[in-house]
Amino acid sequence: MNVAHHCFSTRQLRLDGVRNDDRASWNGLAHALGIEPENLVRLRQVHCTDVYVAERGKLHPTAYADWPEADIAVSDDLSTALSVRAADCVPILLADRRGGVVAAIHAGWKGTAAGAVMVAVRSLASKFGTPPAEVIAAVGPSIGPCCYEVGPDLAAHFASHPDAATWFTNHARPHLNLWRATRDQLMRAGVSAAQIHVCELCTFDHPALFHSYRRDGKNAGRLVAAIRSARGTTP
Repeated sequence: MNVAHHCFSTRQLRLDGVRNDDRASWNGLAHALGIEPENLVRLRQVHCTDVYVAERGKLHPTAYADWPEADIAVSDDLSTALSVRAADCVPILLADRRGGVVAAIHAGWKGTAAGAVMVAVRSLASKFGTPPAEVIAAVGPSIGPCCYEVGPDLAAHFASHPDAATWFTNHARPHLNLWRATRDQLMRAGVSAAQIHVCELCTFDHPALFHSYRRDGKNAGRLVAAIRSARGTTP
């Protein structure tokens, strides 16, 4: 059953961390998804849990200055694709397996601490009536627990999460497991474990494939995660 067209890019998509309005790269991605560039939702990500609703029939700005400020996008428009950018943070794509509803989430440690994926699942339920049990999740490449060393003070931001004690491994300094945290939060939101697919590819540890801000600093590019419903009814 084809629920949604989706992708996680590699370094082959030439999109750096500064030229977010690189039209050639965005146009190529849009066309690969079978849409026009003005039907591709792009976000000015600020490590929050704000939700952008991509309404049916609405054209979405292509210039970076005009992109909506949010880290979560949701839509039930078959002609629209949603995208997020990442360079170590976790890109998550959600789809209602009954068809027609999708979401894209960008979650670094701040978004994870704020429960961004849980907010997204609740948004699909409240705006489109999607039961969490019908959600399928694809979790793309991000920095892994092997390489994500954090300061001990960062753990305090996760104190409200009942599963947080298992998200940190104690080496010489704590390492944060964003993959496990994302999976646990999706399950807490009602998504079945069997419908959560985590690729577990570390962006820091695969320089030939992925961009990594922690490894490359300000010169790091961005990978893009994008999703478009493969089912439903166009307006």
